[in-house]
Amino acid sequence: MRSVKLLVVIGLAAASTLGCGGAATPGGDKAVVGTERAREVAAAWAGSEAARVWQQGYYPLGDAVQLPDRAFHDNDDKQAYITGNFRLETSLPGTTKPEGAVRWSDGRSLTLPLTTARSAYDELARGGNSGPSLGVTGARLGTMTLLTSRGTATVPAWLFTIKGYDTPLKRVAVTPGKLPRPPIGPVRKQTPALGPLGGFEAVAGNGRTLTVRADHGACDDGPAVDVLETQDSVVLAASIRGVSDGPCTSELRTEKVTVKLRGPFGRRILLDAFTGRPVPYQQPGSASPSWS
Repeated sequence: MRSVKLLVVIGLAAASTLGCGGAATPGGDKAVVGTERAREVAAAWAGSEAARVWQQGYYPLGDAVQLPDRAFHDNDDKQAYITGNFRLETSLPGTTKPEGAVRWSDGRSLTLPLTTARSAYDELARGGNSGPSLGVTGARLGTMTLLTSRGTATVPAWLFTIKGYDTPLKRVAVTPGKLPRPPIGPVRKQTPALGPLGGFEAVAGNGRTLTVRADHGACDDGPAVDVLETQDSVVLAASIRGVSDGPCTSELRTEKVTVKLRGPFGRRILLDAFTGRPVPYQQPGSASPSWS
């Protein structure tokens, strides 16, 4: 992903006008490039084996961690969480069963292997410095609700008791499925007319507003993200607006972009026109996208 992003710099010398906003913009070579590619991606995924696997699997579109109510009490606690500085003040339980069920509101479920309390704790406690820390005084297996590719689900989770907080910190106890092989390959060359998205952060506004990350350079007007909606998919095409002709530093910047949909996102697949793949969820504040 890093190597792909760096290619942004290559295309910054090509100047032209980009369309912007939450819908494909008519007119202009760049709008045509993004729209045509989005249609190709949507058509390739429609009715494909990859789409079937996606619709039957578990792919989270929300944070793997849910914080205790009213977190945090002070800046020290917040800093301890950000830096992964935890103190284990109890013994962690073993896994009493090897599998757990992810359950959706439509009654469907999927049984997946459970992670251990130790592995879930280790994902949280990546710090170990001498600064402020959060004390963990208990852990038990429970559940949490999470947005997924198939809608909101009840997911197995490890519930960690944090010293000083009345409700637990929750960490998902199952891992996402293997991503299906996409039915279409990525675009070979990145240009200002079309590049990869940085990740997906949130869905809001009754499912009609998406927040995504998109890259651009230091000498342009920022990124634009056009959208193509079909019955089964939402395809996003990222481009760069107002690229300058003059000399420019090779600086890569990332911005959050709000995309408006005509209909609710629902269970449609969110696809990147450039990569031809589902757009990965990216936790706010995280430097890299992840499905976990």
